[in-house]
Amino acid sequence: MEELFERTSIPHAYFKLALPVVLSMVASMIYNLVDTYFVAQTQNTSLVAGVALCTPLFSVLIAIGDIFGLGGSSLISRLLGQKAYQVSSRVSSFCLYSAVVVGLLTTAVLLTATRPVLHLLGATPATYAYAKQFYQIMAIGAMPIIVSIVPGNLIRTEGFATQSMVGTLVGTVITIILDPILIFPMGMGAAGAALATVIGYSLSAGVLVYLTEHYCHVISVDVRRSRINRNLVKQVLFIGVPGSITNLMQAFGTAVLNRYLVAYGPTRVAAMGIVLKMYMIVMLVMVGFAFGAQPLIGYTFGAQNMTRFKKILRFDLLVEVGYALILAALLMIFAPQIISLFLHDGAVISAGTYMLRAFLATTPFVGAVLVYTTVFQSTGKAGGALIMSIARQGVFFYVMIVAGAAWLGYHGIIWSQPAADVLTCGLGWLLA
Repeated sequence: MEELFERTSIPHAYFKLALPVVLSMVASMIYNLVDTYFVAQTQNTSLVAGVALCTPLFSVLIAIGDIFGLGGSSLISRLLGQKAYQVSSRVSSFCLYSAVVVGLLTTAVLLTATRPVLHLLGATPATYAYAKQFYQIMAIGAMPIIVSIVPGNLIRTEGFATQSMVGTLVGTVITIILDPILIFPMGMGAAGAALATVIGYSLSAGVLVYLTEHYCHVISVDVRRSRINRNLVKQVLFIGVPGSITNLMQAFGTAVLNRYLVAYGPTRVAAMGIVLKMYMIVMLVMVGFAFGAQPLIGYTFGAQNMTRFKKILRFDLLVEVGYALILAALLMIFAPQIISLFLHDGAVISAGTYMLRAFLATTPFVGAVLVYTTVFQSTGKAGGALIMSIARQGVFFYVMIVAGAAWLGYHGIIWSQPAADVLTCGLGWLLA
């Protein structure tokens, strides 16, 4: 561990930790596309809509897992840099079993409040039955979904990024295999899609716990080590909660954007749906590099090796911004051809090309935002992490889209996210 974090060249250590996370992100993206495809093949509009309505529920479960996964990994990285191995072990156990307890409580709450939650999500008489099938199985499986996020993050703090990737990929592959089997031959429909997801995440959680026990020297799955003092609990939550809010803000931003675009017709809503899929590919890779670098940044900061710390940040910024510039330029050039791969409608291609180029114009700023956010999380700056988590797709985006729609109409809506990207980057620079 010390060899990798302290003596290995920065580019080698960076990519050894980050590339497996990037691959995990890409695998997650592939699963989401495949899942959407198989559900759509039922040709049942109400079923597809019912499953889509429950998408925010899945985002909430992942966000809960991030509280202990991101919060724990941030604290443990700094503790490992300080050589506080016993404390690190206890924090890791606390995070794992706290996720178990919170997961079980989440199941109880979701099952108790099925009807009001489904109505809150927008279920109608036509979609309610399908949404309920999906929702109830996801609620029952809330605990393994939440838990699976934790060891995947914690194991990387000891440098085992490849093992983390393997554990994640096992669940993803199993889910992709089970999806069509449970939906079609088994005739489970929406329930089959949910069950495939729960089984996949359950297997992923089990494999990750096994890999943690088998490979890690500090990270612990021993429940007897799970008691920590109040100050350490606060440190986990103060970083973990902002990390989870970031995921929730993404869902919020997408919902607000679609709501404003509805007034301009289904063509532009359809175009934005395609654009967001492509944009997510760019973003997931950037997020993968950011999360992958987090253990290296946190460890180096904890060790107070500030010379190496600054060099890591410069390299991280170079990778994030450089990747964004190159990929954004390519996608902007070939935007019409990319949109036409999904739909051949000329109006959709025209609208989608404009939207994609607008969104990609500020991706280098997003790269810098991710670096700032990771630094705040890795160094325990809870205030900065919280502000960044609610800024880009929360406060700044909402202000920009309201103002943009009022002053510039359709164009103001499209450019609201790019404007929020630039403002958030400036905020991160001021806070750093």
